[in-house]
Amino acid sequence: MLKYESLAELVNEATKRNIKISELVLADQAKSMEKSELELYEQMELNFSIMKDSVADGMRKDQRSTSGLTGGEGYLMSEYVKRADGGLSGTFMSKAISRALAVAGCNASMGKIVAAPTAGSCGVLPGCLVSLYEDRAFPEKDLVMAMFTAGAVGMVIANRSSLAGAQGGCQAECGSASAMAAAALVEVMGGTPAQCSDACAMAISNQMGLVCDPVAGLVEIPCIKRNVSSLMIAFSSADMALAGIQAKIPADECMDAMREVGEALPSALKETARGGLATTPTGQRLKDQVFGA
Repeated sequence: MLKYESLAELVNEATKRNIKISELVLADQAKSMEKSELELYEQMELNFSIMKDSVADGMRKDQRSTSGLTGGEGYLMSEYVKRADGGLSGTFMSKAISRALAVAGCNASMGKIVAAPTAGSCGVLPGCLVSLYEDRAFPEKDLVMAMFTAGAVGMVIANRSSLAGAQGGCQAECGSASAMAAAALVEVMGGTPAQCSDACAMAISNQMGLVCDPVAGLVEIPCIKRNVSSLMIAFSSADMALAGIQAKIPADECMDAMREVGEALPSALKETARGGLATTPTGQRLKDQVFGA
């Protein structure tokens, strides 16, 4: 049985067996949970289906959060892509951005999402994988399998560091989601387990110290837009790893550093809404708008 306490453990075992991390994890989890691999695959397939639905739900022009602070970001971005010939980031990436916004907006409006790994970071993984499915015609099976790799990365991060903004800041939520997505992207593109680890490490290192400062204590501002930044970092980290660029600092050590940084962050910057953007004059005004002065 795998312990999921080290990404190096997964990489080494998958490399030794000459299989993908996802294949290793699926077999291990099936044995651990006393279920068939097909049963677990179908459960993950359902998660991917929910991700696609949450993209569609969040793309509605009239989509609004329950607080009224946000809404329609996914729609606005998708319309921008059409009229701006793909925008500065190009059609594929701009549409991926719109999907990340859509899923995060779906969450803010109490829609059904997959917490991957958290509700606050729910737009990153689907923004990446649904884009490969819809715009690059990657086989759904490959994308569903890659979600096992993403899940394994999340499990290791949970054991070595944290996935909670209240414990480690937004680096633990959007940073972890980005690391999970980066590893999944590398696998889908045919990268090695070691390259998956490099992508994961680079994604974490590029969001080290990211604070959690939700305006009015709600998972909307700046959370929704941070899903986009994390998506972009996931794609760039995956591309660097696939190009043969190494992280230099191993993924496990990056996770350990993320834990140390999270522990060093003051409580005001860990989901309490007592620091950062939450305490700016505008942040306070928006809080009063939602809850009353």
